[in-house]
This record gives sequence, C-alpha cells and structure tokens, in this order.
Amino acid sequence: MEDLGSFLVAPGDSIRAVMECIDRNGKQIALVVDDQRRLLGTLTDGDIRRAILAGTPLEAPATALLQRRAAGQRLVPLTAPAATPVPELLQLMTEYAVRHIPLVDAQRRVVDVAILSDIVGEYREPLHAVVMAGGYGTRLRPLTEDLPKPMLPMGDRPLLEHIIGRLQEAGIKRVNLSTHYKEELIKTHFQDGHDFGVEIEYLKENEPLGTAGALGLMAAENEPFLVMNGDILTRIDFRAMLDFHREQEAAMTVAVRCYEHRLPYGVVETAGVEIRRVDEKPAYRHFVNAGIYLVEPTVCRYVPRGQKCDMPDLIALMVKDGRRVVAFPVREYWLDIGRMEDYRQAVADVLSGAA
Repeated sequence: MEDLGSFLVAPGDSIRAVMECIDRNGKQIALVVDDQRRLLGTLTDGDIRRAILAGTPLEAPATALLQRRAAGQRLVPLTAPAATPVPELLQLMTEYAVRHIPLVDAQRRVVDVAILSDIVGEYREPLHAVVMAGGYGTRLRPLTEDLPKPMLPMGDRPLLEHIIGRLQEAGIKRVNLSTHYKEELIKTHFQDGHDFGVEIEYLKENEPLGTAGALGLMAAENEPFLVMNGDILTRIDFRAMLDFHREQEAAMTVAVRCYEHRLPYGVVETAGVEIRRVDEKPAYRHFVNAGIYLVEPTVCRYVPRGQKCDMPDLIALMVKDGRRVVAFPVREYWLDIGRMEDYRQAVADVLSGAA
C-alpha cells in the first residue's frame, strides 16, 4: 500500500501545494479529495507544466487546474474498487493508457493508489544524451584560459561531472560529448565514462559548429534523445520531460524558463501627443530557452553535416517545415552559467546543496 497521505490535496490547496505533493510522492500525480477523502479529480506533473505555460498563478487553487483539463480528457477520473485484482488493474491501465489508478471504496473514498511501476517494476525507456561541451566560454575569462567551461570546478568536481551525474541518476547510460576547445582535458578526465556510470563517446568538432551543429555528426538514432548545453546546472526531471514529449507527440521539446523583469520607470502609452495610460514600473514575463531539448531522430536531417548551426535556426527550420515543436517549462532548479556572477552563484549553490 502506498503512503496515501503523500498523494492527497484539497480542492482549495494552491497549485504550488499540488506541485510539492507531486514532488513528495515521486509518482507524478496528486489526488484532489474532499474532506471525506472522496475523489474529485487527479492532477499530473504535465498539468502543472501546462498551467505554468498558460501563466496560471501558482497560488491559484487546485480546482483551477481541474477546470483547465483539455477537451476530450476524462471529466470523471478513472478509478477501480479497492479489491480489484492486479490483472484487471493492468488491463485498465493498458486500455486507458494511464500509469495510476486511485482505488476507492463504495462511498468513493480513496483508500489506495495502484501505480504501474509498483506492479510491474520500474521501466525506464533507454534515453541517450548529447552534451554540447565544445564552447570557448569567453565571458568567463580568465577562468577559461586554461580550462574549457564545462571543466570549471564546482565544489570538488567539475561542472560537466555534475551534469553527467544528473543524467546517470535519470537512468541515462549513453552520453555523447561534443568537444572542441581544450577537448583533451575533457577526454582525459572522463575517458570512456566507466568510472561515472555511463558510456561516453565523443563528437569532435574540428571547427565550432554552434549549439546544434554537432547533431549533424551523429550516427542514426532510433529513439528520441536528450540534448543539453554543457554549461547548465539543473535538477530538471528528464523523465517528466520525456513523458511530456511523448504526450505532445512532438518532433522537438524545448525546455523553457520563466524570466521576469520589471522596468524601473512608468511606461507611458500615447496616441499622437495625448497620453492614454501610464503603467507604473510594469513587470514583463517571458519564457527563455533553457538550453535543454528532447528531439526525435528525424531532427538530425535538418542539420548539415560539418556546418555551423544554432538551435534557434534549427527550431525555425522545423517550424517552417510544419514540424511540431513544443515548450516544456522548467520548474526545478536551473542555472545557465554564462557570466562570472552565474559561476559564483553555481559554486555557492553546489556547496549549499541547492543545486
């Protein structure tokens, strides 16, 4: 039996509380129940991400997420009686393509949750990662005069070792490292990856190929794979991103981060010489590219072999060609180490355990 309390939220609980519930139970689901523990609805990690993209405040109630359910989804959550045999639960999960089924009594009170991974064992689809580690890191000089940026120390380990550690924890066993600047230092440290729990192969860029050009050097893949910049420190849930990518049937899923900046002045809206409105110190909210991508193998066809190509150019090509490119908001810890102050923050976060 699951620790049921770790799955339950009230309809008036905030979206932030739902997010914390999902993180706490580690099963990517929360159950919305009334004060008698009767099931009102289920919410997933994907519901949270879609709400963030829509600009829904995290302090809004859980009911706001239930109301946002897309057309065609079940309005009444799928449940099963508490005594349902395991084979029947598996049949229901297969039929409705779900991984969780709340188990209820005759009064529709939740008494347990059937979890697919608990029944058949944890299955982790093989996922291959490509880490772009060939940049010069010019904005971090003089630190990068003797070291490539991915090898800058973060506590007692280089940045790239932290990245590979996160990939290994997510069940990723194969990693390609795209290298150029001072590549010998990276190869000497990681070699074939055995000591770090992964298999490492190297994609050598004879000339800098941009943030996507190394994809043109890859051997053919059969499954979607992860691509990330070698200067990102994050706790993003790579498996949740893969689930989202599959659910959206996307050719590419781009991790995005919400960025907000507030102008220190009042913005004046005019019509000719007349003032129509003054917005005092407004805040502007945007999603920025987080440097992490999930791509289908066919994406590599858009990248010319051995030629420079940046991710914005690749995305533009795909969108123009009618391919589905979707955004996946990062709600976990994330830091792009592009400037000296970012590096100092990353070191502090690693030492404090925040990263």
